[in-house]
Amino acid sequence: MPRRVTAELDLDLGASVDLIFQITAAQGVPLASEQLTFSSGDRVYTPTEIVDQSGSRLHRLAGEPGPLTVRYEAVVSGASPTLHTSDLETITYLRPSRYCQSDEVFAQARRQFRGLAGADLIAAVSSFVASSVTYTPGLSLGTDSAVTTLMTGQGVCRDYAHVVIALLRAMDMPARYAACYAPGLEPMDFHAVAEAYLDGAWYVIDATRLSDRRSLVRIATGRDAADCAFLSYHGGYVGLDRMYVDAVHEGDTADAASSDDHEALVQIG
Repeated sequence: MPRRVTAELDLDLGASVDLIFQITAAQGVPLASEQLTFSSGDRVYTPTEIVDQSGSRLHRLAGEPGPLTVRYEAVVSGASPTLHTSDLETITYLRPSRYCQSDEVFAQARRQFRGLAGADLIAAVSSFVASSVTYTPGLSLGTDSAVTTLMTGQGVCRDYAHVVIALLRAMDMPARYAACYAPGLEPMDFHAVAEAYLDGAWYVIDATRLSDRRSLVRIATGRDAADCAFLSYHGGYVGLDRMYVDAVHEGDTADAASSDDHEALVQIG
C-alpha cells in the first residue's frame, strides 16, 4: 500500500559542524517520489550520500553557524525486496553491543526462555518485554541500555527494541535494530523495532505494540540505536528547535485499518 512519510527538522548550529542525518527511506525501498532539502536562508546545501552495508542512507554535510532547515518527504509505492544476509552480518548481530548487552542478561535469558527456539522464542521474548516494560515518554535517557530498561521497567520504543535484541542474542538468535517510519503510530515519531533472524529471513518485533508492522518503512538498520540515530554531529553545538515526523497511508485505507495482532511472523516491507 502507498505510504507518505515526512520529516522536518529546524536546527540551530552554534559553529561549523559535521552533520550526519539518517532520515530517508533505506536503499531498496521502492519510491514513487522523494525530496530531501537542506537550507539556511537562501543557501541550499548538497549533502554527500553514504550507503552502509545494510542499505541505510546517511546524508553528510558541513553546516555553518546559524539556522538549518531540513525537509524530507517521500511516497513509498510498494514492498521492499528481500536482501541477502551475509554470514558476517549474522555473526555481528549475535555479539553484545553498546545498548544491547546480551552478555549481561545471559543468565536471565537462559533461565527464562530455557528450551525455547525459533518462532516460539521470538513470541516468548516479545510477550515478556511487552508485559514487563511500561511505555513512558519523557523519562527514558539517550544513554539507557537494555540492562537499564530491565531494571527500571520503563522506556520508549528504542528501549523496548534494545531489551528484545539483548535477550534474543543471549539465546543465540541474531537480532538487530531498525529505525522506521510507522504509519498510524501514536504518538507519532521516528519509531524503533527489533528484528530476529530465523531460517534465512528477518522478522520484525515491536514489543511496544504501537505500530502495524506490515506498514513500516525502513530508515536505518544496525546493532542498536547508536548505529541508527536520525542525527549525529561532531565539532560544535547543535540545537533542535523543532521536529515534526509523520507517516500516513495514501489512498484506500481499508487495509490500513486492520490491526496487527503482533503474533504472526512479519517482515518489514
